[in-house]
Amino acid sequence: MNQQFSQLKKAVEVFHSYGISLVGPRKNDHFIQHLHMDPVFINGLIFELEYNLQVMIQDEKLRGACTPKALIEILLAIPQEN
Repeated sequence: MNQQFSQLKKAVEVFHSYGISLVGPRKNDHFIQHLHMDPVFINGLIFELEYNLQVMIQDEKLRGACTPKALIEILLAIPQEN
């Protein structure tokens, strides 16, 4: 649980570096429709999350991740190695 909290904290820092607020209903904003992010920046966000959390996200799982909340749920579902 402690490692999951640490991973979540790192993810929040990456989202904040992109100017994405995860407070309240903002965590459910669509990346393109509501946050007006270009797909290139979405790919950059995903790359930075993978790099900082040292995980690899499968492309099949990313297709359904169109909000910050969905992306975090995918990240936290990845099994962590000790």
